[in-house]
Amino acid sequence: MRPGITVVVPTIPPRITNLYQRACQSVWDQRSDFEFGTIALFTAVDRSREGAAATRQRALTEVRTEWVAFLDDDDEFMPHHLLSLITHASATGADFVYSWFTIKDAAGRECPSWDPFPNTFGKPWDPEHPVQTTVTTLVRTELAQSVGFDTVPDGETGADGHRAGEDWRFTLGCQAAGGKISHLPERTWFWHHHGNNTSGMPDRW
Repeated sequence: MRPGITVVVPTIPPRITNLYQRACQSVWDQRSDFEFGTIALFTAVDRSREGAAATRQRALTEVRTEWVAFLDDDDEFMPHHLLSLITHASATGADFVYSWFTIKDAAGRECPSWDPFPNTFGKPWDPEHPVQTTVTTLVRTELAQSVGFDTVPDGETGADGHRAGEDWRFTLGCQAAGGKISHLPERTWFWHHHGNNTSGMPDRW
């Protein structure tokens, strides 16, 4: 594994010419003073409706940098996202870092009071009481590849009664594998709620 971060972005054909382009631009707009190796981008396109988990997994297997970061194709990093997370990982010895988001509505307006996980931001990770982190995380690649992503059956719930996605299983898997998880209590990315969110489900597009 070479020094640096590969950002994995799974996408679907209807988003390639718009939302996906915005997500990619947010990767290339990461701060120019990044000193932790290269920043790379790896995309997998779901052309056969296999779902976000399988598409993300396909991209993850190709990563060859020490760290991997995940970004959904309809969301975007703030310019300091990767630098903030890798700096926190270096300072704490964490293997898995999650920060927090600011939600934007369909018109692109910031909605800082919106939060589907209102009791999570700012609280240190507690292994005895794990919380959902969303998939937008920074993880040591060897750990991430050893755990991987699985499609979650409908009806399975995670923390706080929310629908369990592959991100929830992935987080629990990283903890079970001995990874040190740490929360960076900063808002470093935008989560877009635009009315056409698919939650990674192939039957929603």
